[in-house]
Amino acid sequence: MGKPTGFMEYTRQTTAERHPAERTKDWNDYTTPLSEEEIKKQGARCMDCGVPTCQSGMEINGATSGCPVYHLIPEWNDLVYQGQWKEALKREHQMNNFPEFTGFACPAPCEGACVLGINEPPVAIRTVERSIIEKGFEEGWVIPEQPEYRTGKRVAVVGSGPAGLATAAQLNKAGHLVTVFEKNDRVGGLLTYGIPEMKLPYSVVKRRVDILEEEGIEFVTNTEVGKDYTVENLRENFDAVILCGGAAVHRDIQVDGRDLKGVHYAMEFLHANTKSLLDSNLEDGNYISAEGKNVIVIGGGDTGTDCLATSVRHNCKSLTQFDIYDKKGAMRDEVGNPWPQYPVIHRVEYGQKEAAEVLGDDPRAYAVMTKKFVGDEHGHIKEVHTVNVKLRYDENGNKIRDEIPGTEKVWPADLVLLAIGFSGPEQELINELEVETNSNSTVKAEYGNYMTNVDGVFAAGDMRRGQSLIVWAINEGREAARECDRYLMGTTELP
Repeated sequence: MGKPTGFMEYTRQTTAERHPAERTKDWNDYTTPLSEEEIKKQGARCMDCGVPTCQSGMEINGATSGCPVYHLIPEWNDLVYQGQWKEALKREHQMNNFPEFTGFACPAPCEGACVLGINEPPVAIRTVERSIIEKGFEEGWVIPEQPEYRTGKRVAVVGSGPAGLATAAQLNKAGHLVTVFEKNDRVGGLLTYGIPEMKLPYSVVKRRVDILEEEGIEFVTNTEVGKDYTVENLRENFDAVILCGGAAVHRDIQVDGRDLKGVHYAMEFLHANTKSLLDSNLEDGNYISAEGKNVIVIGGGDTGTDCLATSVRHNCKSLTQFDIYDKKGAMRDEVGNPWPQYPVIHRVEYGQKEAAEVLGDDPRAYAVMTKKFVGDEHGHIKEVHTVNVKLRYDENGNKIRDEIPGTEKVWPADLVLLAIGFSGPEQELINELEVETNSNSTVKAEYGNYMTNVDGVFAAGDMRRGQSLIVWAINEGREAARECDRYLMGTTELP
């Protein structure tokens, strides 16, 4: 634990943010670090709670509670408070290969399960986590570590997102020769092209990938397995294959006018923007611009928020985010959403703050259902027609949304971004490998085992479990590596 009375003496303080009016003029990290003394105080708030539910990842009512990689949170909180940063870094890396990824972009279900959070603001766990790994890089403590020996076994990892990178890192530690295939031109999957630069800078991903390369992992980019690299070559050249391609099939909206120009998936918008930004600082023009446009973002989650922040930086004319749900309360519902469940509360994220500062108001519209898109004479979107809805459940527990008469509205729109999630993985490679799938199209492989019906072929991350969190992807990547090592060697020492 930290200081015994720390939670009574110090208030919660998270990573600071640059002022929205300033940060929306660039694509740099929108946050600024706290001082070491401030971070020590946050570590000191970790209390002697007896059972640290923060570090025990579980799912309750479909939401994650606690940390799926079983981070040793109380230990490194205490070490930071004591000023033992290098030891704290060792504890971080013991359970999480990439604390920088979770430190920048995890929604912190650990904080939702913090015991202090029952009646006080929880410990700022993610802020401490990120501070530890950043200090580790600054001090030169994070260095390549070559395996002591090589087994001669070759493993192919398909996909270089957090699951693929965690799988590769662990298998490399076990001495196997690992090749990671990535269909895009840069490694990182959605870490690189799904999360905007100001939220997770590519330099953060790249510095870790460089270390993995120095440790002996081979990365093959611009290569789609099953298309650019055949399944026959995969089977011939590797002793095992781990599928970590993610859940890349977008959820769509079935309304009139869906095929109009100017209606895009959110990931089309975000991917193109980041690629153009990294390639040319947006000078090549190879991106979907929101400049001067009335932008509608459909979807109230993190991806929708990222679209807001990107559109503001493009200097859009107006910006609205549709949320199908009612506006949530400021405090958790103790009956329907008790601790240690992840708190379902009203939050104002970085993108909403920026939109409010630049455009004058929080951009969200609640309990809104899209009815149709209407275009102009050139086939381009010009209007979105909506109605407000009220949620109820039928006798089988299914969600029913009743339209509220008199709430119909027409919104001007030049650009519509669909940020309503993903339905599952792409099927081409799965079919070619003859891998079985579940009813929701995810790869069929038991959690904790990860072997598919095809001998030597494993699956992990969103491809296996469906759209989920970065921290779950890291968890599954680590565990799939362990089972693959056991398959190759008959035994394993991987955690």
